[in-house]
Amino acid sequence: MRTTRRDFLSAAAAASGSLFTASADRTLAAEKPCFSLTYLLGSCLYGYMDLATILPEVAKAGAAALDIWPKVHGNQREQLDEMGEKRFAALLQQHRVPLGCITQYKLGPFSLQDEMRLAQRLGCKTMVTGAKGPKDLTGEALKAAVKTFVEAMKPHLDVAAETGITVAIENHGKSLIESPDSLKWLAEFRPSKHLGVALAPYHLPQDATLLADLIRSLGDSLSVFYAWQHGMGCMTQMPKEEELKQMPGRGTLDFAPLLAALRDIRYPGWTEIFMHATPRGTPILDTAEAITAEVNRARAHLDSALKSL
Repeated sequence: MRTTRRDFLSAAAAASGSLFTASADRTLAAEKPCFSLTYLLGSCLYGYMDLATILPEVAKAGAAALDIWPKVHGNQREQLDEMGEKRFAALLQQHRVPLGCITQYKLGPFSLQDEMRLAQRLGCKTMVTGAKGPKDLTGEALKAAVKTFVEAMKPHLDVAAETGITVAIENHGKSLIESPDSLKWLAEFRPSKHLGVALAPYHLPQDATLLADLIRSLGDSLSVFYAWQHGMGCMTQMPKEEELKQMPGRGTLDFAPLLAALRDIRYPGWTEIFMHATPRGTPILDTAEAITAEVNRARAHLDSALKSL
């Protein structure tokens, strides 16, 4: 079949268009930098199960490290004391699991110095606790109280700097640091990178736009992000399928805007898939295998939402 000049020019234009489209697609891909979450596995999801049972689950759950909890939510921090620091460190090494975080609400923000030194010896760089101060404040009174709290933290942050620890304050119900405004003031007043935020969407309005805007406001003060929604709550016993609605992909909160905000700030910190079982100290499901499978389901939901952005 004879090719005319018109046919040749038409084919050349089509090829050029295809090359342009492919080039544009590559350019867009290059302009959209890769972003992923770094997962932390909370020991309290497994109730009072032994550390020897939990540690093999860390890698299976796609987590990079362990967050160890004390009573009443878990008892793995007490297990550490019972077995001794040397044996605990050997157990971590045996299972190739770094200790990423120690959660210590029981000690509070002003009694963490010895815990920081323990964390340093174990290679752990993050500690989560709650705030101290008056509750139910708003406006200028809240701003002043948050500033007072941050000032009181300064000697403890000196120890945090010496030990390489970031103390992350969670927004918890009935606490000084509870509302979006209190978190913003905490981020504004923090005197160093050794004071951070552990953001728990569970304790905030279940408004994805509000939460995403808050993440952007917190910026590099954000140290721990709990992938945790309110669902049906966690204060009373209920059927398991209702209790599990705290987990990503089961309740009504759309995590996509929150993930977009994390991507926008290039969030480098920990993401902990989380919920509370009732009563506290019980595992979220009956077996370690079932708990890990549920964490993986939630992780797949988050990773899929992130990829679709």
